[in-house]
Amino acid sequence: MTSGLLLAQANAAAQAIRAGDELTRPIDDAAQWLTANAFEIGLALVAGAVIFVLLLAIRNLAVARARKAKDRDSLVAIVWRVLARTSKIVLAIVAMKLVAGSIDPPKVVEDVIDFLFTVAAVFQAAIWAREIILGLIHRRAGIAENDTLDNAMTLIRLLVSVAVFAIALIVVLDNLGVNVTGLVAGLGIGGIAIGLAAQGIFADLFAALAIIFDKPFQRGEMIRYETTTATVEKIGLKSTRLRSVTGEEVIISNKNLLDKEIINFTRLHRRRTKYTIGVIYQTSRGLVERIPQILREAVGAAGATFVRAGFVGFGASAINFEVDFDVMSDDFEVVFVARHRVGLAIIDRFRAEGIEFAYPTTTSFTAAPDGELVLPYPAQEPPPYATE
Repeated sequence: MTSGLLLAQANAAAQAIRAGDELTRPIDDAAQWLTANAFEIGLALVAGAVIFVLLLAIRNLAVARARKAKDRDSLVAIVWRVLARTSKIVLAIVAMKLVAGSIDPPKVVEDVIDFLFTVAAVFQAAIWAREIILGLIHRRAGIAENDTLDNAMTLIRLLVSVAVFAIALIVVLDNLGVNVTGLVAGLGIGGIAIGLAAQGIFADLFAALAIIFDKPFQRGEMIRYETTTATVEKIGLKSTRLRSVTGEEVIISNKNLLDKEIINFTRLHRRRTKYTIGVIYQTSRGLVERIPQILREAVGAAGATFVRAGFVGFGASAINFEVDFDVMSDDFEVVFVARHRVGLAIIDRFRAEGIEFAYPTTTSFTAAPDGELVLPYPAQEPPPYATE
């Protein structure tokens, strides 16, 4: 019994010694490697320092170019800004990695260098990716939206940062041999749950981003949806505020606004107007044939651009014509005045030509008991312009 206990204790002591040897062996190997390769290590340190200085010079150049860029949203400025976001620690680790192969380090040193390089490279790539995404988003959105864009970019910057660094963390853990399947699944389920819980908020948020990036309208422009005509005063992350033509403030959620058909009056380079004109049936055929040309001349005299004019139908009390013309301006006040001038020009020409505008009329005929028509007024000669 005693001999068995002694044997067990001896085995345990031997295992402890072996474990201690295993722990101290990498340290001993590293110490021996440092002693045996002191000169080569010194040269490698000098070479690494030179590489670090060169990389740092490139980074400093990028910082200077990024600050001097006149157009901060140009692709060149974005590239310089991305390079300027390179960490000095990352540059040092890259220099260390480049010279490590030339000095054949022991496994423990090589593993440490590989670990540091992997972590540094992945997170530096995440920083670069974030800068590229944000730069392209800002370039696409432009600067016209000022405060709205600033608020949106704050939220976008947060979402992009969380996304890219979460991916970077997963990549690092996977490279370290950690099973990330459960982590990825958990993040996916959590994202779905958050999206379902706040789908209304996210719907308006993404609608605001669509307005900023796609630019169906901008602040200060006049738009119309359904029966509302108003000027855009503010585009928020949740709603858009409008000022109607009658003075009321109209507030509508971004999603509901984008779901409707929107007419943007501000971006009209020309506005087309159509007048329907009726003349009396007593108008002579010769004048009826000349009416399109008369309308053309009246529109041109008023300073508008003639499009077309012609006969369109028989009305209850009139022969109907239509005239289309364009006003080459995006200012509604200019268009309003031009329509007024065209209308007056048509009235003046029709009066000069002796053409009468029609209005709703009713003619009554009376008859004697035997059925013979009886006129309620003396017979008169038709006016001169009613004959050929």
